[in-house]
Amino acid sequence: MEFNLFLPQMRMSFDQLVERARAAEAAGFVGITGMDHLAPPMADDQPMYEAMITTTWLAAHTERLSVGSLVLCDAFRHPAVLARQAVSIDHASGGRFELGIGWGSVPTELETFGVGSSRPRERVERLRETLEVLRALWAGETVTYHGEFHHLDAALQQPTPQSRIPVVIGGAGPKTLALVREHADWWNLHVGLLDRVHELRDQVGDARVSIQQMVAYVPDEASRKEVTEAAARRFGRSSPVIGTGPELVDHYGRLADEGIERVYTWFCDFAPPSTLAAFGDEVIAHLG
Repeated sequence: MEFNLFLPQMRMSFDQLVERARAAEAAGFVGITGMDHLAPPMADDQPMYEAMITTTWLAAHTERLSVGSLVLCDAFRHPAVLARQAVSIDHASGGRFELGIGWGSVPTELETFGVGSSRPRERVERLRETLEVLRALWAGETVTYHGEFHHLDAALQQPTPQSRIPVVIGGAGPKTLALVREHADWWNLHVGLLDRVHELRDQVGDARVSIQQMVAYVPDEASRKEVTEAAARRFGRSSPVIGTGPELVDHYGRLADEGIERVYTWFCDFAPPSTLAAFGDEVIAHLG
């Protein structure tokens, strides 16, 4: 079991993001990932930084963490632009960039900003084309490609990635699972579908399995009520995992037994360094 810190780049300064990234690195997390939106979901008036710039900044201020987003929205970038961005971060970070990509989790956002299509069929087909173009450009080929959404004529990009850039795709629909099977190194399964992991696992080929899950870390019993109330206040109907270190070890151990190899942990207290250090000592050290 490995742990990746999911840290949305909103309501925080770059200094605060770097502070948490370095604390996560020291605590034993394998990576840090942000989100990719044009406005924060359900928090339109809050400040937020752009995904790829944030990823680059965090890569420059860490040494070992993988960096990326869970996940980039395909509609926001032409694949030739994304291919160039990904290779640039790959080289700058010494091969630590992971490409999480999807066809958009907030359709209304696409309509609000006039980006792409909000129709599921078109979005998933565009993602398929994007993945095909990315792989061809990263191979160093001269690419001629004429799809429904993307058109390239004798396109060439150098340099190529230092090694294979891992691809993370989430979802459980038949068309998405086909993309996972063909293109992904990691399949991110929605936590609400954990009971179907064995049913769906055979449909994703060799992709490894991850989940994203909110967690409310309880440092001691005296703090349990306060931690629980704060999590409910901040995240409403969402259902975070709430527990002390030993309780979380048991929880994640059960997930590992189900075949989950990575958890993107989203801390309900916004991941202050003290929480990350304690989680590293009490949880990661026993499962990493």
